[in-house]
Amino acid sequence: MSVSRDDFGIAFRSALLKRGGAQKFSVLSLIFLALLIFFLDVYGTKFTKPVRGLINDIVYRVTFLVSAPTRFVPEVSKDLSSFFNVREENKRLKIEIEKLKSLELNVEFLTDENKNLQKILETEYFNKNLSNIILAKVLVDKNSPFLKSIIINKGTSSGVLKGMPVTKNNYLVGRVVETNYLSSRVLLLNDLNSRIPVTLAQGAQAILSGSGLSNPVLEYLPEDYNLIEDVNVFASGKDGIFNSGTPIGITNENGGVDLFVDPNQLSFVTVNLNLTKKGDF
Repeated sequence: MSVSRDDFGIAFRSALLKRGGAQKFSVLSLIFLALLIFFLDVYGTKFTKPVRGLINDIVYRVTFLVSAPTRFVPEVSKDLSSFFNVREENKRLKIEIEKLKSLELNVEFLTDENKNLQKILETEYFNKNLSNIILAKVLVDKNSPFLKSIIINKGTSSGVLKGMPVTKNNYLVGRVVETNYLSSRVLLLNDLNSRIPVTLAQGAQAILSGSGLSNPVLEYLPEDYNLIEDVNVFASGKDGIFNSGTPIGITNENGGVDLFVDPNQLSFVTVNLNLTKKGDF
């Protein structure tokens, strides 16, 4: 069954009457605006095309501006990520450079140490039986105001015994006074407890006594002996410990002996396994 136009008009008016004044105006305004746009789109092509183009341009510009953050944020995120990656890579490269510098210094140290060892070997082993010589590294320097000794990395496992003489560059520096399986303690010539018989170049006999200072002193010289400077001092070998003729130092003006080897500058020494007298020293 169809609905007549009068019935539709009655229903429409009834709907309007049920609404308030503001709502009636809103509905009528929207209807009027829709009809206006419809007629303009159909019959006003010359007028609506420029307006539509202007509206489209405005919409496109606004859309571009609104979408700008969505395009800008990924770029910024990418740049920040690249920046942090470069920063981390820079840190890693700095660490690698420091490691290379450390390795370079280690190589330089080992090279110098090797050169020193070669010099020692050339001096100590020249025209000697190699089986009677042991090369040892100084581990600890026990330096106190009066007691002077060093710890070396050779002990009874290497054949080191108490009392064996210790040299550097063929110069006497002390003797072994304590042994362990893998290490030994060496009493240096300038230790307060050191006493060894020596011979001066002029033939005089004396005792070289440690003073606890840098230079030991000569004691028990002949009564009529006139001590002068620059006289070479050697181990006499009378105690059966030190090899006769081993150089020690040279006399100075104060009645002491300037040692050929500085006791404070020992890195490597040699132990002479030829011990003619065994026992406690």
